[in-house]
Amino acid sequence: MPADRSTIRESALDHGLDLVAESITINELGLDFQVAIGEAVDGRSWVLRIPRRPDVAARAAVEGRFLRNIAPHLSIAVPDWQIHTEELIAYPLLPGTPGLTLRDDGQPRWHVDVESPEYAESLGGVLAELHTVDPDAVRGSGIPILSPAEVRQRKCDDVARVDAEFDVAPSLRRRWREWLDDDSFWPTFTAVTHGEVYPAHQLMAGPINVGILDWTTAAVGDPARDFVFHRASVSAAAFEMTIARYVEAGGRVWPRFAEHCDELYSATPVDLGLFALQTGEPEHLQAARTQLNAPA
Repeated sequence: MPADRSTIRESALDHGLDLVAESITINELGLDFQVAIGEAVDGRSWVLRIPRRPDVAARAAVEGRFLRNIAPHLSIAVPDWQIHTEELIAYPLLPGTPGLTLRDDGQPRWHVDVESPEYAESLGGVLAELHTVDPDAVRGSGIPILSPAEVRQRKCDDVARVDAEFDVAPSLRRRWREWLDDDSFWPTFTAVTHGEVYPAHQLMAGPINVGILDWTTAAVGDPARDFVFHRASVSAAAFEMTIARYVEAGGRVWPRFAEHCDELYSATPVDLGLFALQTGEPEHLQAARTQLNAPA
């Protein structure tokens, strides 16, 4: 069961953080963590992450080490985990506000114009900065460190596992097989990546990215994974503006980069299927079945 305001305050107090109960707001958007924001009695605001399941603790330890390693190399803000136990993660509230939140009815509420040139310039610059960090800077954190061949093989393995466990639409299966078999789609290099860059994880000051949250899926891997949501949600012109700034700032692309982003997006049901198999929750399994059985 998700923690309520009283339980969250008690847990924070057990960890030495005294929050004003009435200040606590809860965000249920994350799949792995329940997130709350609260003000301490000294007036400082904090973000609290409460694990939804025991299995996220080990991955959180990796994320914590990664954040310590990556922070000095980025001009944007990343979480500073000042409290980190199996029961609670807490860090001072970062600048900016999320570019996307959920309404009470579960519908998205956008807080940034993702078509604007200013947003494209900012996102392209931030991702170039991240992707040009030397992988040696984060190698000791425990995140996956993949070669280009391993990136592709891991996706092949993921597709095969999901295909074995779920009823996958034949058109999706054919699409993924053609993509996986075609060398021209795939990168010949890897980079330090966040893995789930989209406005709910981006902290914005107007159209400018000032921070990124939730680095659970960080890896040295396919740089295109950080462009997938952007490619799927903006016009071709806005995407090209972003890529132009990315390349100008030192990022690297290849001829079929945009098409590769499209194919990665088509494979997002695979990620949902893997997540559902991990949790075993009936609602997750049903959501995965629905997406995997939809035509391409």
